[in-house]
Amino acid sequence: TAHHLLYNRNEIFKGGIRPHMYCLPVLKREKHRQALLNAIRSGSNKFFLGTDSAAHPKDAKESSCGCAGVFTAHAALEFYVQAFEEAGALEHFENFCSKNGPNFYGLPINENKIKLVKKKQQIVKEIPFGNNGQVLVPLCAGEEIPWTLEA
Repeated sequence: TAHHLLYNRNEIFKGGIRPHMYCLPVLKREKHRQALLNAIRSGSNKFFLGTDSAAHPKDAKESSCGCAGVFTAHAALEFYVQAFEEAGALEHFENFCSKNGPNFYGLPINENKIKLVKKKQQIVKEIPFGNNGQVLVPLCAGEEIPWTLEA
């Protein structure tokens, strides 16, 4: 997932326990994150995009027995391109996102195009969720990220 490429387990405890960074499998040690980055640097067609975005309401994450999962759907591609850029692997990004998965499953490749631009965007602190006034706390809530998806 994008968050496993971007962060190690220290992120869960930065400034105290951060329940919105808790996921399964949990974020690993830096050496394991580096192994994942080496996998994407390799350009192997055995690796492809998966978001595993978990839409758990804030109160379920911030409880005595919080739910595992990181909500990334709001900017999944932006997080992935950030990870690929930081890893020096942008030349493998399109295959990872668009071709390796369909090829693995024997599916046609989507011919539609998107445009990601190196333009900062501010991530909202909360996203409305459901009909009961609940909210989700997205990855990088209240922070600025370096990439933006343009229509």
